Amino acid sequence: MDLTDIFDRPARILVADDDWLNRDLLKAYLTDAGYEVVTAADGQTALEIALQSPPDLALVDVQMPRMDGLELCAAMKSSPGTRFVPVVIVTAFDSQEEEVKAIEAGADDFITKPYRSLVLLTRVRSLLRIKRLYDEIEAYNRLLRQVLDRFLAEDVTDIILTDPERYLKLGGEVRQVTVLFADIRGFSRFTEEHTATEVIETLNRVFQSLSQVVFTHRGTFDKYLGDGLMAFYGAPVSGEDDAQRALDSAIEMQRRFQELCRETGEDLNGLGWGVGLHSGEVVVGNIGSEKVMDY
Repeated sequence: MDLTDIFDRPARILVADDDWLNRDLLKAYLTDAGYEVVTAADGQTALEIALQSPPDLALVDVQMPRMDGLELCAAMKSSPGTRFVPVVIVTAFDSQEEEVKAIEAGADDFITKPYRSLVLLTRVRSLLRIKRLYDEIEAYNRLLRQVLDRFLAEDVTDIILTDPERYLKLGGEVRQVTVLFADIRGFSRFTEEHTATEVIETLNRVFQSLSQVVFTHRGTFDKYLGDGLMAFYGAPVSGEDDAQRALDSAIEMQRRFQELCRETGEDLNGLGWGVGLHSGEVVVGNIGSEKVMDY
């Protein structure tokens, strides 16, 4: 396997060292191995580069002007954009004390000068493989968040992502929930008097406004049902105020529908918005297979 095969593109490595000879030597090793290399002669410049365009890995000398390597490492590990970038501390001092300092600063590895190119590249490759796994997990979490945000309030999504094995596994459990069902009253007549395009536009206008109410009150959006929608409160995350939040949603939906009627005038003339609520025990959970499931 080529050294760059673990990325879809050449890995980008930041080399920070105030000694131009060391910088050029590291750059030559890494460039010959197929990596893209960007260099900095001091810690502050290196930090600015890293924050502006996070590298896949950083090789950092300890002794540098403006900001030393340990400070640079700590700064990168404390920044959300670079905290998972592997940092390798490079130093001429081969002592346990120096290694402890590097670890305390958040370094992922520690290399002493003079270094052998094969050892250096092996460690770089190992850390890049870990970085690739982290990037894949992050991409999966972003996709999962996009899917969950379509049905859940953002803070509920946050709770689920802290323990996905608990909330996303197959199976069901008995929960006390409040179900909300709402639909447009008089819509059958409306469909007979308007074109299909006008009907779709009206549905989208109403749902765009009213479905957001479910998320505002931390409910779980279930599905659209023709000219209606269904949501529930109390799963997958429950609280003592589930029923109250469902009631608040129903009231706000009525208010928003009246606002839509005033804004659109004739478009929604003769239509109404009906809401029903029911609280009780249900079995909720993911049904299907590991690949395709429905909650």
